[in-house]
Amino acid sequence: MSISDVSRDNPALIHTEHCIVMSHTQRDEGEWVQHTLMLKNYETPFRFRRPKKYRSLKGTEVTVDYYPQTTLVAGFEMETMRVVRIRRC
Repeated sequence: MSISDVSRDNPALIHTEHCIVMSHTQRDEGEWVQHTLMLKNYETPFRFRRPKKYRSLKGTEVTVDYYPQTTLVAGFEMETMRVVRIRRC
């Protein structure tokens, strides 16, 4: 696994390669599908939305570009990662 900045223009954007997906859930939210990934060696969920469901990514290696963010869940602040790009390796 390697981590590097994607752009000097946007230092908050993080690029990771060869991350193994431990869990992949898909939940309908109106016209969108909310995807939540848990990656090996990370305790924070990675979230993104797409118009359609994917086949399961569980057990695959992926390359992910994401932004760290804080989300309010049931009155508690929770750190999540907002995925802007994901690809299978």
